[in-house]
Amino acid sequence: MLEARLAKASILKKLLDAIKELVTDANFDCTDSGISLQAMDNSHVALVSLLLRASGFDHFRCDRNHALGISLASLGKVLKCAGNDDTLTIKSEEDGDILQLVFESPNVDRVSEYDLKLMDIDSEHLGIPDTAYDAVVKMPSGEFQRICRDLSVLSESVAIDVDKEGVKFSAVGEIGSGAIKIKQGAAVDDDGAVTTVEMSQPVSLTFSLKYLNNFAKATPLSDTVSLNMSADVPLLVEYKCSEIGYIRYYLAPKIGDDN
Repeated sequence: MLEARLAKASILKKLLDAIKELVTDANFDCTDSGISLQAMDNSHVALVSLLLRASGFDHFRCDRNHALGISLASLGKVLKCAGNDDTLTIKSEEDGDILQLVFESPNVDRVSEYDLKLMDIDSEHLGIPDTAYDAVVKMPSGEFQRICRDLSVLSESVAIDVDKEGVKFSAVGEIGSGAIKIKQGAAVDDDGAVTTVEMSQPVSLTFSLKYLNNFAKATPLSDTVSLNMSADVPLLVEYKCSEIGYIRYYLAPKIGDDN
């Protein structure tokens, strides 16, 4: 069976908020090393990869590898019944058709139990090759979210240019154009997090702002985000989730005048 306990239900709530606009139903793969998810978005444009390590749970037991097919909309409805500070325990029998969620208030004077029906979902596990990226930008996640939101008023696409001085985001649309440059070493947020660039060669690629704005919904999970870029390969956007794991998004660059 599977039995896993998180200290705070808010962790799973934030993870769900970060993927529910992209994926409606998905298999959560459970092994003795943790819980993972890999799914394409409904348009087959973006890929989401999620890992929750067993070591990040207060308690974790998985006797045999199995997949939990879950409607993310249904899971979201159930999670709304949990307080952010509630302890969350999920349980599932190996061949069962139910996922049990147990919410316990901090002083354990309120315990809620919900059973969520599981689904049979056919999914294909894609092999994601390890890539040595030409440029890796690490920046405050809140600043990345703001840039994507601000440039969306101009265009559906954003060009991201990385050189040794920093990273520039620019957009051109019918009403005008705009550009935002963050210098390497700049601390633009109140928390003092700086932007860093590791680069073997300059990179200039264009991406859909609709998808980047969806990825930025993972901002509450991490103070920083990394943008990993190389010519002709998908962009990797990664948010590390404290000590428990990460969420990664992959998005192919736009080519030519496609807007």
